[in-house]
Amino acid sequence: MVHRHTDGTLDMKLLRETAEKCKNWGKWGPDDEAGTLNYIEPADVIAAAGLIRKGKVFSLGLNFDSNGPQVGLWGSRFNPIHTMLATGTDAVAGNQDAGGIRYADDMVSLPLQCGTQWDALGHIFYDDKMWNGYDAALVDSGGAQKNGIEKVKDRMVGRGVLLDVARHIGVEALQEGDAISRDDLDSCAEAQGVEVKRGDFLLVRTGMMEERLKNGWGGYAGGDAPGLSFDTAEWLHGKEVAAICCDTWGCEVRPNETDDAQQPWHWVVIPMIGITMGEIFVMGELADDCADDGVWEFFFCAPPLPITGGVGSPINPIAIK
Repeated sequence: MVHRHTDGTLDMKLLRETAEKCKNWGKWGPDDEAGTLNYIEPADVIAAAGLIRKGKVFSLGLNFDSNGPQVGLWGSRFNPIHTMLATGTDAVAGNQDAGGIRYADDMVSLPLQCGTQWDALGHIFYDDKMWNGYDAALVDSGGAQKNGIEKVKDRMVGRGVLLDVARHIGVEALQEGDAISRDDLDSCAEAQGVEVKRGDFLLVRTGMMEERLKNGWGGYAGGDAPGLSFDTAEWLHGKEVAAICCDTWGCEVRPNETDDAQQPWHWVVIPMIGITMGEIFVMGELADDCADDGVWEFFFCAPPLPITGGVGSPINPIAIK
């Protein structure tokens, strides 16, 4: 079952061999900017709607506020800054009466990937290319001219499947550095009696989110974490999933399985396979309900904000059973 990677077998040669083996460039034509979301057919959305049986709705999003997970370990990401532009105290003080209406207004400043979010296909590069072979230089100071998050604003709807790996192995949360292999995913799916199918939104739970909500963020964002091992990239490619989501900051196991590349799984999954990746999901309540009724599939909907040229987007994913 879940193990730690310490053998150093992942090197750049294997990374590049896997990248070429999983490369989907051109599969949906030379102009595609949606990647594996193309696997979702209209019939799949109709079938997913049929999974709504109880009318029970679960939010999988973390609240966006100053108590978020960013502690400065990665890049320039910070927690959301919420600023009031007009308040009730302005109103009761009479400061707004000349305008004939009393109101409140506000704004927020945040990195697009500071909380529950999608990584767009323009987020990670493989050498000097991004998804579908587009030049990485097409993401410039004006944003992503190709593979921006707005290109998939109507594509994040379908069948969701939760694999609760933490519950499957009998722990509240996996430990930092614990790697989830393709065999672990197959074993979990078999134990839960659910099949991962073409066009699915696959959610993988490590339990790290609930553990950190209870005990403090620590190095959650940018530090060590449990997560998917590099060998799951080829598994995801073969399963033809639409998207992959996890309850950790970066989905893949950290420390990474090689010192030759930072986030090697990202190198393959996003730019080569074309998988949109969801991170920092909150899955505990949904997982408890799935364990109670034995149903691990649901209607999933998580549209991004259509930020033109964005390489990510904050979201509030919804699962409905």
